Amino acid sequence: MFSSAADALRDVLTDGITIAVGGFGLSGNPNDLIEAVRDSGVRDLTIVSNNMGVDGKGLGLLLENRQVRRVVASYVGENKLFAQQYLDGELDVEFVPQGTLAERMRAGGSGIPAFYTRTGVGTPVAEGKPHAEFDGVTHVLERGIVADLSLVHAHTADRAGNLTYRYAARNFNPLVAMCGRVSVAEAEVVLDGFIDPDHVVTPGVFVNRLTAARERVKEIEQRTVRSTVEV
Repeated sequence: MFSSAADALRDVLTDGITIAVGGFGLSGNPNDLIEAVRDSGVRDLTIVSNNMGVDGKGLGLLLENRQVRRVVASYVGENKLFAQQYLDGELDVEFVPQGTLAERMRAGGSGIPAFYTRTGVGTPVAEGKPHAEFDGVTHVLERGIVADLSLVHAHTADRAGNLTYRYAARNFNPLVAMCGRVSVAEAEVVLDGFIDPDHVVTPGVFVNRLTAARERVKEIEQRTVRSTVEV
């Protein structure tokens, strides 16, 4: 158990490493850990994540600080700076179908170096990759992802590193926890005892370091409120 996100990352951050990061939009972002990466000043990072947060929030902080060289993601979406840096040639971006990205992380964490999928065949996603035919259908070979470092946000953790997540914040976090050579988790609640084994989502075997997350307002990319309807 580390006293802060900065302490948990102090000896594992170096220039040029690959970092897998949990989250979907701003849901389930490991914000303390992201801010610790920003404050460390490391550069030339490869970030593997579904998306890059939004401008000024989540992984958008690392883009603002010009710390990211390459992104492996499925979505540009809400982040204008991400799109601009990509169009300006500042970022090398590998777009990956969302399900394929999830499976690449799961495969990397399971010791599976590569797998075949139908997704992306006949599109730029499949260019330059080996193809094979199974049952008369063409598939493309995708490599598993193993990151140097994984950053994870959980709702509850115990001292053994077992994790559970809350609702949509579960998203990519369990897969990110699996695929890192070093996986660091922040948790909103850290128990003195142990999570019921039937409730564990990420077993502690995948978590190398743990810190308590600071209490903060949970951001929402776009708040939609239903108009009042007269009955």
